[in-house]
Amino acid sequence: MYSKGRYLKKFKHYGIMMFGAFILSFGLYNVHRQSQITEGGVLGLQLFLKHWFDISPSLSGLIMDLSCYTLGFSILGHTFLKNAIVSSIFFSFFYWINENVIGIVLPDFGSNPIFAAIIGGIFVGVGVGLIVNEGGASGGDDALALIISKLTGQRLSRAYFFTDFVVLMLSVSYIPLAKILCSLITVSISSFIIGKIEECSKNTKEKLVSEEK
Repeated sequence: MYSKGRYLKKFKHYGIMMFGAFILSFGLYNVHRQSQITEGGVLGLQLFLKHWFDISPSLSGLIMDLSCYTLGFSILGHTFLKNAIVSSIFFSFFYWINENVIGIVLPDFGSNPIFAAIIGGIFVGVGVGLIVNEGGASGGDDALALIISKLTGQRLSRAYFFTDFVVLMLSVSYIPLAKILCSLITVSISSFIIGKIEECSKNTKEKLVSEEK
């Protein structure tokens, strides 16, 4: 049976993932969706395949996400898969809430794309950072970054930026350069914040370990 301490630990674990999923969904719906900020990573690759090969994101997205989760399970273990499923459900639920219940809350920053890119990057960075720091993933992008980080030993923030940068460079073939530059601002900010959350968490854990000795 779980002790009270273990129950509280699990409550905190899932609570943080839930909070991160809400922040991410809120930002994507209110900022990215309104301002049409171009995406990198798996989502950006789906849009790339749709444009050049007319492959529906409903198909390519499903295949990519399942592939990333399957690979993540084989490399990162069953705990990752469990956390990824839970955090993905949280994200989908909160996005539905934003779309069908809360609605648009923030003003449209489309007339100021650089500001939209900065605000969007902050939302994505904080939301994703909280989710992946608890071992979860809101989609194939997160899973892929965790896999690359694990295999290469690079920091998670660099893995995120690498996947986003590669896809955005491919997207130059059909998306105006100005939008790509704004998206680079977004992914740079979000990657930086993800790295800072990872660093703060690591320092906190090391401090707790040292205090217990």
